[in-house]
Amino acid sequence: MYLLRVVVVALCITTVITVSVVICSCVRRRRLSTGPNQKSNQDVESILVQHGSLSRKRYKYSEIKKITKSFNEKLGQGGYGSVYKGVLPDGSLVAVKVLIETNSNGEEFINEVASISRTSHVNIVNLLGFCFDRNKRALVYQFMPNKSLDKFIGDKDCPLDIDTLYDIAVGVAKGLEYLHMGCNTRIVHFDIKPQNILLDEEFCPKISDFGLAKLCKKKQSILSVLGTRGTIGYIAPEIFSRNFGGVSHKSDVYSYGMMVLEMAGARKFVGNEAIQSSENYFPDEIYEHVVDATEKANDLIVIDDDEETTRKMFLVGFWCIQTTPSDRPSMSKVVEMLEGSIESIQVPPKPVLCTPTLGKKEISSFSVYVETENSDED
Repeated sequence: MYLLRVVVVALCITTVITVSVVICSCVRRRRLSTGPNQKSNQDVESILVQHGSLSRKRYKYSEIKKITKSFNEKLGQGGYGSVYKGVLPDGSLVAVKVLIETNSNGEEFINEVASISRTSHVNIVNLLGFCFDRNKRALVYQFMPNKSLDKFIGDKDCPLDIDTLYDIAVGVAKGLEYLHMGCNTRIVHFDIKPQNILLDEEFCPKISDFGLAKLCKKKQSILSVLGTRGTIGYIAPEIFSRNFGGVSHKSDVYSYGMMVLEMAGARKFVGNEAIQSSENYFPDEIYEHVVDATEKANDLIVIDDDEETTRKMFLVGFWCIQTTPSDRPSMSKVVEMLEGSIESIQVPPKPVLCTPTLGKKEISSFSVYVETENSDED
């Protein structure tokens, strides 16, 4: 009898413990399902539907692994993830960017998908599909066999002649013109640099990496955004300080100008110096050299076509990096200058380059205010 009582008590205790464990497990699971990560996933899903991004093919993560052969061939590494070569079932080559797993709200992923899903232009990279599976996020792009522009302009033995570089500069300008004025909603890229210009088999440039991009309604004058936008050496001065003016699509113009100066050969003037800011990237000697050559050309001194193309790129670049945003041309004007005669391009004022050098702590701490303009005239 005593033994029976012990068994009954033991069973009761075991039952109570088991029920308690089950209840706690259910509560914990419920909390997790409604926690920050789940809410973030729901927010991303909602935004993807809102932007109509489901028109792009959505892949399962298992399909991404199959496409990339379990991420066998790595093409590159960026701040937001790694890029792998892949093959679709129909044999088409693709580049798959797998974003770094994070507990963030998925802003970079949303920016990329929402921005690029609104575009259709020969000079904008084509997004073929995406993967969003909780914290597994990937983007599937058309494959660019010649990789990115930075592989060509930093090498003394660059296989690209100045005419090819010029065509690339024109293509990027047309792509930015489309982003700023050709879409129903203006798209400010905020990270134009050689690494984000991809080249197809015929060296046609494609603007890529829209992780920092902002969609700006043209009637909206100011959009407040926390955090920095861009890469040191290409960032417009107004992004560091509103004393230089409002941040707008003209900030892309500045970044483009810095890139074009580099494409034209500005790096020869600075050797192997580290790029920390604009003023030590392109010193005064470049401006003086270009202005002097332009004045000689205006005096009808004969020069070869390559030198004329180079000087045209320098002149356009210096117009684009004017310190005050309103002094910079629109991308439509940039295309016009590049495709016109060099005689029609006025000598730009000497830019006062004063971008500060920032440490990592400073870069992550300041706020940026994005001001979109109602007109493209300035």
